[in-house]
Amino acid sequence: MAKIAVLGGGESGVGAAVLARVKGFDVWLSDMGTIADRYKERLEQYDIAWEEGGHTEQRILDADEIIKSPGIPEDAPLIVKARAKSIPVISEIEFAGRYTDAKMVCITGSNGKTTTTMLTYHILKNAGINVGLAGNVGRSLAYQVATEHHDVYVIELSSFQLDDMFEFKANIAVLLNITPDHLDRYDHKMQNYVNAKFRIIRNQTECDSFIFWEDDPVIAEQLKTLKVESQMLPFSEFHEQGACAYTDNGNLTICPQGHEGLTMPVGELSLPGLHNLYNSMAAGLSASLLDIKKEVIRKALADFQAVEHRLEYVDTVDDVVYINDSKATNVNSCWYALESMTTKVVLILGGKDKGNDYSEIEPLVREKVSAIVCMGKDNEKIKQYFAGKVPVIADTHSVEDAVRTCAELAKAGETVLLSPCCASFDLFKSYEDRGRQFKEQVKHLKGK
Repeated sequence: MAKIAVLGGGESGVGAAVLARVKGFDVWLSDMGTIADRYKERLEQYDIAWEEGGHTEQRILDADEIIKSPGIPEDAPLIVKARAKSIPVISEIEFAGRYTDAKMVCITGSNGKTTTTMLTYHILKNAGINVGLAGNVGRSLAYQVATEHHDVYVIELSSFQLDDMFEFKANIAVLLNITPDHLDRYDHKMQNYVNAKFRIIRNQTECDSFIFWEDDPVIAEQLKTLKVESQMLPFSEFHEQGACAYTDNGNLTICPQGHEGLTMPVGELSLPGLHNLYNSMAAGLSASLLDIKKEVIRKALADFQAVEHRLEYVDTVDDVVYINDSKATNVNSCWYALESMTTKVVLILGGKDKGNDYSEIEPLVREKVSAIVCMGKDNEKIKQYFAGKVPVIADTHSVEDAVRTCAELAKAGETVLLSPCCASFDLFKSYEDRGRQFKEQVKHLKGK
């Protein structure tokens, strides 16, 4: 019986372990941290051996194959030793793909992945498709493959997940954009990160489709060096030659060759902002390729509800609007948030810096931001960069202080925007934890 070692006891790892067990492998799951009770129960349900609080190296390196959590870096000592022993190390997505013939709609990009994934899923679900939601959102792909059947999966993929995919193939691959992010995982070399993102078209043939933003300079430059086998479907803000989705005279047109297209007013889209226009284009193109009726696509694009923590309206207190954009963990994502603002902004920045270059948002900050409220353990880089560029910079080290300071600084008619540009791990468990604490503090404001 072949041996599988799974590293990581979260949604991805436990899902992979269950699938391996169902397929008859000898499975061992190991986690350096603590495994949540709900996952322990699932492991026990399937009689899967596991450990927490450390790795039994000998047992892991005795495996025929290792499935690792995307959060484990390539230079982790155990991974280095496994590679040295020529033990294959793969992702949960790679493993799950071996055991399903469902169509795969796979979505990546530095920004907009979650919204586009959820929007695509929303369209297909409304069309009556037997569709599963997986990857960074939804449940583990492997667990779904092990326990149920879907005809189509919509999968959000990070660069970390793409790194460990080799034979997996996306029937429809979506690449939204590429801006610097996670460079600490890629030797601080942008090209390494770009290469990881482009793995989404790995193994595609002429029968598959590649949807991408043709105006992204990084994508455009990379495409000059690649031979793409799949059908290419670019989208653009404006009507450019070859674009399969674009706007013209206030209308959005989606027109993939050989499939039914649609036109609708941009003003009818449920999600505001230029970045969400691109997300809608990508989702609409994916649905059109699956022959979803244009009436269904149009309705779904118009009634979709925004994703939590992504430009999420929280409340209005004393005529000040509070927006939760905690998912903006890099500078480019914050740029999109600021671009969509129509009022003056009190901007909350800060967290774990990933080598941020704030020059990208500087013009928008100068134009739209009345005050910056720093929220992090160490705010010096932000304070130094924006000194003299905005009227007020406040220094806070908790969400309570940040929200209270914003309430003091914001004038009636302005917007308080949490769009931190940084990871959350200095003060919070995750960006979700950060966003929920922010919303809770806004509620407390209203109660005072």
